[in-house]
Amino acid sequence: LNDNPSHYKITLSGTMKSPKINFDPPFLMLMPVPLDVKTETAINIIPQDYLRQSRIQVELPELELDDGDRIYPFSVQFPEGQDIVLSPDGTNKELICHISFRSSRPVSFLGNMFFIDEEEN
Repeated sequence: LNDNPSHYKITLSGTMKSPKINFDPPFLMLMPVPLDVKTETAINIIPQDYLRQSRIQVELPELELDDGDRIYPFSVQFPEGQDIVLSPDGTNKELICHISFRSSRPVSFLGNMFFIDEEEN
């Protein structure tokens, strides 16, 4: 400053938070029902640390039956949309997801459904 060769050192530090999704309830158990009858439940998807809008996609499991046939007995709906939105106070709004199951063939399943954002988290 004013031709004085003084040196200034600035140190910056920060924390990077990765976006994540939590679920309430964390596990899902659908009740047994007669063949071709739909069973359904709702879960809350709780996004955290998303700094911009993102859209949730769901990978539904494909089930292989004893005879080799493959079925997709699960379906999902997002009644209020599937976009993660940043609210004015810096938090992310919860999403509601309805998960349903219907099969015309006897089947039981224990496995995972994958909920993925636009950046494949």
